[in-house]
Amino acid sequence: MTNPEQWPVERWQETLDWQPLPSQCQQLQHLYELVIRGNRHQNLTRISDPLEFWEKHLWDSLRGLKTLDLLPPTATPQQGIDIGTGAGFPGLAIAIAHPHWPLILLDSSHRKIAFVQATIEALKLPQAQAHCERVETWALEHRQSYDLVFSRALAAAIVCAEYSLPLLQVGGRALLYRGHWDRTEEQRLQKALEILGGEVAEVDAFTTPLSCSTRHCVVLRKTAATPSQFPRSVGMAQHQPLIP
Repeated sequence: MTNPEQWPVERWQETLDWQPLPSQCQQLQHLYELVIRGNRHQNLTRISDPLEFWEKHLWDSLRGLKTLDLLPPTATPQQGIDIGTGAGFPGLAIAIAHPHWPLILLDSSHRKIAFVQATIEALKLPQAQAHCERVETWALEHRQSYDLVFSRALAAAIVCAEYSLPLLQVGGRALLYRGHWDRTEEQRLQKALEILGGEVAEVDAFTTPLSCSTRHCVVLRKTAATPSQFPRSVGMAQHQPLIP
């Protein structure tokens, strides 16, 4: 098994125009170790190989910030939330890259959030907070509170849109991490966004640096206030999609 010290660190600069500081490299390696250790007690990820972990969790998480042009350390601080964070991705990687950005990591699993909170403390990430809550419930008290909403491996795009748009300030952006992307899904999403007060700002297709897989980052921009009935009550976005 490859040691995380042998991660292809030169690929950060080559592919993202960004290079982690030595302290950030140590945090990323420690994050890998914590996830592998935590995986012995609960199902956090199926990925254990260090190179695969680097590409599919760390690199992929930060590739989204490149899409938003927010990866450089000089980027304007953003108020963000990672919904359905699971084992902490992309939120933990983003918090390492930008430790002074206020960032909420949200998930409905008590066990996963306990792991994420312990990891935040172990990595000494000063502005990151983990909360256990359904996004539909969280939106009741945190409507229009964020500049950025991240969703990765969470749900269909129109479901992510219904979760994300109410949380955003007008002008804010939601980043949907997607593998496959097609015109049909985009058309459904655009119809949903007409209702939710947003638009598809960008679909960024790219190739991963090691496995050469095609992935997409879909950027939504909030253009108007989202009607107050969204998001609908718990489970409705998934079970009764806004656009059939």
